[in-house]
Amino acid sequence: MRTIQSCKIAFVGAAMAALLSACGSKEQTSAPRPADNIPLPSPPLVASCEPGIPGGRLVVATFGNPKTFNPVTAAEHSSIEILQYLFASLLTMDWPTQDMLPGLAESWSMAPDQKTWTFKLRHGLLWSDGQPLTADDVVFTWEVIYNPDIINVLVDQFRINGKDFQVTKIDDYTVRVVTPEIYAPFLEAFGSVPVVPKHKLFQAVAEKRFGAAYGVDAKPEDLVGSGPFRIKQFKPDQFSLLERNPYFLEVDKQRQRLPYFENFVYSVVPDQNAVSLRFLHGESDVNERVRPDEYDRYKEESSKGRFKLLDLGIGPETAFFWFNENTGTNSTGKPCVDSKKLKWFRNQKFRQAVSYAVDRESIVKAVYAGRAVPNYGPITAANPKWQNTNVMQYPYNLEKARALLADIGIKERDADGFLKDAEGNTVEFVLNTNTGNDIRGKTAVLIQEDLKTLGFKVTFQPVEFNTLVQKIDFSFDYDCVLMGLAGGGVDPVANMNVFKSSGFEHQWFPREKSPSTDWEAHIDMLMDEQLKTLDYATRKKEFDEVQAILAEQVPMIYTVAPKSYAGVRSDIGNTRPTVLSYYRVTWNAEELYFKK
Repeated sequence: MRTIQSCKIAFVGAAMAALLSACGSKEQTSAPRPADNIPLPSPPLVASCEPGIPGGRLVVATFGNPKTFNPVTAAEHSSIEILQYLFASLLTMDWPTQDMLPGLAESWSMAPDQKTWTFKLRHGLLWSDGQPLTADDVVFTWEVIYNPDIINVLVDQFRINGKDFQVTKIDDYTVRVVTPEIYAPFLEAFGSVPVVPKHKLFQAVAEKRFGAAYGVDAKPEDLVGSGPFRIKQFKPDQFSLLERNPYFLEVDKQRQRLPYFENFVYSVVPDQNAVSLRFLHGESDVNERVRPDEYDRYKEESSKGRFKLLDLGIGPETAFFWFNENTGTNSTGKPCVDSKKLKWFRNQKFRQAVSYAVDRESIVKAVYAGRAVPNYGPITAANPKWQNTNVMQYPYNLEKARALLADIGIKERDADGFLKDAEGNTVEFVLNTNTGNDIRGKTAVLIQEDLKTLGFKVTFQPVEFNTLVQKIDFSFDYDCVLMGLAGGGVDPVANMNVFKSSGFEHQWFPREKSPSTDWEAHIDMLMDEQLKTLDYATRKKEFDEVQAILAEQVPMIYTVAPKSYAGVRSDIGNTRPTVLSYYRVTWNAEELYFKK
């Protein structure tokens, strides 16, 4: 779960005033839809929702400038939250039930070998520019994902023992996929990948500039997709304006084409406080992530009837910090991490000591107003099917922390109050998190104080979001970072790009050419093996072991799992909120509508 700071709220408010004034207005709901005579796919995707009223503009405040509109290369929340509405996939996830449902594909089948899958596309599918969407686009998407010149976060989920899936076209409406081994989460993982348009992006691939394609500076008409909305206007630090895609494949039970909203606006504000202010003042329609410390205020305001406050329980999002364990060099040939720091960071006892030194109960009380629980692993109680509840835990214990450090030669050596290693180096480092996120900022301050109490010299340095992402993913120029990850899916495969040593989001040492430790190699093996069986008990046992290893090695030091709340206008219909999706209310945005 990554976030971003942006421009001042007063400026944004002025720039958006005219745009937001007609939210949910009667004029919009009665406006004709001239493009509704476009032929529907055969058969169209029929939504199970109740028929709604077309028109209106949904507004969501965010502090995320998208970095790209390319769904293959996007790796951060600020881009993905918009991309989910611009592109469709072969199948769709019904988040509350966790069922995989038809999407671009009207049907699918699995051969007796349990490795060969066949998808039948709907006839008459169209891209948002009116061009046909066929099996060629599906095959092209996978050629892009497996292209060694294109760095992307998707590919980690779709290799088994280094072998790619074979994706071939049978005819214009049929795609066959053969996996190297049985691949248990095939439907959720493969079926959810956004399909990209060959006719718009083939040239970019041929000229080796795909990474820059669909950039935020592209013309809206060139950003072709197949989701419920398409880009109409983007103004950095102000807003992303999406308009209804008249070629979208889905209809309601009355064969009325979705989505209902004419527009979907992401209004950029400086920080999470501004997100709340916009919602509480009626200037946005949904706040999907009401902070636990805001609960009392929202509860009081919701009693006035304008919006509903939703209590969704413990969420899947994880908050953690990690040390840079990258043994490589940067573009200038300089080591990514100073050698003395690298020696500390790569020592298991050092990381365990740090975990014992963090007072998670204080974070729960001071930052989350008691509406969170201490957390020690990557899977929270939101996903009981896959959570290992027996992982090693690190309750606050300075004595254990100091004993572990003494085992590796880190202890007090003089009267300055700081711990030093065996060579006499003071244990000191910089702790970063992103600006614009009060919860992370407050948590970082508490961690800084805890580690100072332990005897470390810690400098807390907030960094602008995109700058920090650049450090984490590309330059590797940092010591320690506090951030988090959203729940990207309910199946273990959603964690492949984090847990596997070659993964793009293997936070502490991304994209390792080969595992740098035996325990990372063992995790690689387990993550591969759990994919190769359809037997849940076997998969659970192997994924439990992955969680146990991560808890013992603590490459990511988990802090707390917050409870989840959301706010939504009372007059929005077809809401089906769920804690399993990071987009708790708008995951089914195409079905939402204003009741009046």
